[in-house]
Amino acid sequence: MDRCPFQLRVVLGNGHDYGLALYQQPPAASGQDSRSAQWRQVVHVHGAPLHSVMDQVLATLRRAGYRPSELSASRRAPFTLAEELGVRLALLLLAVKPLRKSARIDEISRQLERMTEEEAYYWFSKATVSEAGRRAQKALRILLARE
Repeated sequence: MDRCPFQLRVVLGNGHDYGLALYQQPPAASGQDSRSAQWRQVVHVHGAPLHSVMDQVLATLRRAGYRPSELSASRRAPFTLAEELGVRLALLLLAVKPLRKSARIDEISRQLERMTEEEAYYWFSKATVSEAGRRAQKALRILLARE
C-alpha cells in the first residue's frame, strides 16, 4: 500500500472563491497508530498566487490519480497525496504564497519542476522548520527566481 502522508484540502473563501491548504501527517511514534496522529498544516494559499500555479496543482492531482474536475469549491473530501507529490506541491505553494509578480511565480514553478528529488526533500525540510522556515523559504525564492 502506498503511504499518503499529505492531504490537499479545499478551504472556502468569500463567494465562489476558494483556497487550498496542504496538510502533512507526522510520522507515528513507536507503538502509536498513524491514523490517530494530528495532521499539521504546511501551507494555506489563495488568490492570485494560487491562480498562477493552478495548472501545476491540477497536474499534481492528475499524477495522484484524480481528475482535474474533482477540484472545486464544493469538494469536502481531502485529496490524498504520496510523499514526493506532497513535498513538491508544498515547496511550490510555500514559494509562491507571498508573491504577486507573475514572472517570478512562473520562473519559480519552472525551476521547481527541474529540481531533483533529493533537492526537493532538502528544501522541504528546511522550509518547514518552524524557527528558520521563513528564511529558508525566502532563500529558496531567491535561488529559484535568480533575483
